[in-house]
Amino acid sequence: MQLNERIFKLKGVIQHYAWGGHIFIPQLLNSNETTDKPSAEYWMGAHPSAPSKLLVGQDWVSLNQLITEDPETTITTSVMGRFGELPYLFKVLDVKDMLSIQVHPTKESAEIGFAEENKAGIPISAPHRNYKDQNHKPEVMVALSEFWLLHGFKSKEALEEVLIETQELKILLPLFRQTGLKGLYQFVMEMQQEDVNNMLAPLVKRAIRLKKEGSINKMNPAWWAAKLYEENGITENIDRGIFSIYFFNIVYVEKGGAVFQKAGVPHAYLEGQNIELMANSDNVLRGGLTPKHVDVPELMKHTLFESVVPNVMQGNPGAGGEVVYPCPVPDFGLSKIELKTGESYYSKSFSLEIMIVTEGAVIVNQHLVLKKGEAAAILADTSFELKATGNSTIFKAFVPSI
Repeated sequence: MQLNERIFKLKGVIQHYAWGGHIFIPQLLNSNETTDKPSAEYWMGAHPSAPSKLLVGQDWVSLNQLITEDPETTITTSVMGRFGELPYLFKVLDVKDMLSIQVHPTKESAEIGFAEENKAGIPISAPHRNYKDQNHKPEVMVALSEFWLLHGFKSKEALEEVLIETQELKILLPLFRQTGLKGLYQFVMEMQQEDVNNMLAPLVKRAIRLKKEGSINKMNPAWWAAKLYEENGITENIDRGIFSIYFFNIVYVEKGGAVFQKAGVPHAYLEGQNIELMANSDNVLRGGLTPKHVDVPELMKHTLFESVVPNVMQGNPGAGGEVVYPCPVPDFGLSKIELKTGESYYSKSFSLEIMIVTEGAVIVNQHLVLKKGEAAAILADTSFELKATGNSTIFKAFVPSI
């Protein structure tokens, strides 16, 4: 297909996962779509399971098709040669309920796991499949609201304090002192369900009572344990993912703050809205807090059993109202552009860039209007101007120059 333009409106794909909200993403996109399904994620990119479409002339055309037909014009031959595809997936998330405890594999591990599951004849769409592609999945998130997440194991001292102060978990203290993080986590993740119930049922009951009393806040793991069960009551089998709520760092991120997740760091989003950018992958190894497939042995194999000090980034100020969030991977980069009415931002793309307006509106190269919730794709090697028609915020995904 001959591409006469360089900048196109982009339409992404809404993912209706059970943990999503019903309001934020439809309102952001100014969508008239009426559905009882939650809107959890809005995908912008070229992942084969949900590729975006570009408005080419009067037709909406798959971004995958355009990249396949003309990689040089769309993403550059150098990016195609290195990654074989557009190497990132750009998202908006609305986290109403807690996401699964999860770990993402390294690139090498993903290639091995993908090949093994193919050899075993497991269909790509099978619910029990771990590896949907051959890619790693490092990711960065920027909060669009107050945001809460679990990120990595607590320090030895902090985790020991939790075990001492949480009466139902105190029995685990000698094991932790003797075997460390891995021994402790492996024990609870492989524990018989009956034993999980016996340990966690009283913990959850007490957590619900404390939350109702208002004596705990969101920095306390009991608040999240209570949230999981307070609405529908305690189930017959307690989710062992609750152990992770107590063992991992609870991180609060203000609007504009960012957190990077590298391969192997266990994490889970708890609540709020964010922009997320990751390698072009859907590989997730889950350990609880989800009705989806949980594979504890595979999770344990790829988890980094080390204490993490969470790093909430504010980004590095650049020119023209741009703030760049450091991402130590070659697959992607992320920036936020804030413009006041009448201000302009100038840039030139290296590979294909995708941007979405989250506040206000901008005019691109004096002819394409992007309002709140609208997105655009800018082909490789294209100079462009964003001119704000009101106070505006734009998030931009890109491939760092090779």
